[in-house]
Amino acid sequence: MPPPFYLYETFNLNYDSFFNKSIDTAEWLVSYFKKYKTLNGLKILDWGCGPGRVVRHLPLLINNDCQFYGTDYNKKYIDWCKKNIPDVCFSLNELQPPLKFENNTFEIIYGISVFTHLSEKMHFLWFDELLRILKPGGILFITLQGDAFTNKLTDNEKFRYDKGDLVVKSNTKEGHRTYASFHPSLFVERLIQKNKILEHKPGSVKNNKPEQDIWIVKKCKG
Repeated sequence: MPPPFYLYETFNLNYDSFFNKSIDTAEWLVSYFKKYKTLNGLKILDWGCGPGRVVRHLPLLINNDCQFYGTDYNKKYIDWCKKNIPDVCFSLNELQPPLKFENNTFEIIYGISVFTHLSEKMHFLWFDELLRILKPGGILFITLQGDAFTNKLTDNEKFRYDKGDLVVKSNTKEGHRTYASFHPSLFVERLIQKNKILEHKPGSVKNNKPEQDIWIVKKCKG
């Protein structure tokens, strides 16, 4: 298991929850992947992998000659992952693109609550970069803070959100978990451009806790 502070920064200080809930999350991800891809011989990337909470489980859940990769801008996470998680290739990136991969490398890329901590400029830079390394016909799975999170917005922020603008609460350093972006569907559709939306599942509020939206996008151009 990672050091306690890594859990605090990325999840919560509960090792049992960190490990067992991450298995549930990995199984949940795989169930979506299987809807759109035959999981055999694919290259799969965890963009913003942190201390490997989810990607560590994918080799055992999928196997089938797939190759697994994780990338993050936090050097200490990547160093720890390289030393402690087998069967996954980890690499360091910067807060902004590019990534160290060739064009059209991956069939599947996923980012769980990564765009939620980026500025509007970074949304467009990173979306274009992820498309660059995604193969035509490949899928991008992302989670975003949609309508279920609007109770966290001020009246002025809600007005902008309802117009379709990205709302950013940027009182801390970009990329930090307390730097928050909120994503109306109109903004996401502009971000996705001409690529195909395979699925959009809006998040709901359960026990006063909002769930993030799921967006699954198919790359439609080379």
